[in-house]
Amino acid sequence: MVRKVRRLLAAAAGTVVAIACSLALVGTTPAQAAPKPKLAPAGVDITGDRLDQPLQLRADTRPAEVNMVVDQVKWLGATGQQRGPAAEDLGPKYTIVLFVAGTASKTYDLYPLAKGGPRVYRPARQPDLSKTRAGWFFGRLNMSETLRTVGVPLERQFDTISGGIGGGERVIPEEALDPVEDIDAALGELQRLLLLNVGVMVVITAGLAGIALLVRRRTR
Repeated sequence: MVRKVRRLLAAAAGTVVAIACSLALVGTTPAQAAPKPKLAPAGVDITGDRLDQPLQLRADTRPAEVNMVVDQVKWLGATGQQRGPAAEDLGPKYTIVLFVAGTASKTYDLYPLAKGGPRVYRPARQPDLSKTRAGWFFGRLNMSETLRTVGVPLERQFDTISGGIGGGERVIPEEALDPVEDIDAALGELQRLLLLNVGVMVVITAGLAGIALLVRRRTR
């Protein structure tokens, strides 16, 4: 009798455990099978001088252009200069807004034609509400050409090439590459050097002649 009761209790316990496991599987399977939502592509919006509407670049359609613009600001340090150039020296302003997962994340003001080289201003107030210190930074020297390439209405610049962080390599101004002017300048310098050498030789020769004449008179 006791054995029969134990068997019935064991069977009942097994049934309860099996039902509990089944309910757990039923409750978790739909959540595990649910597809993860896709994130919106990263992108950049550009507004500013002579742009009637924002220039919208998205990584799914124009990844190269997005990377080019992001490359202009991704290297900025934690702190920058507290004071920038005078307003009249900044030139046209272009504001870029970086998007992550379809939401505005960061914003920067770019001045590609500022006197003394391109500048970047990072406002303290950012779209993602992150704590950022406002500051001015020297920009890459290819900033103007980069913005022009992605669609910003800027005149073509011939004095820059792509470069590294905080600038690049500035090419010698076009007027300094005139070979005729360079040759004339070199010949002029050579002529002045030769005249100087001749003058020195004349002075030395005259001095030696004077000393020789003086010595000759004294020895007579």
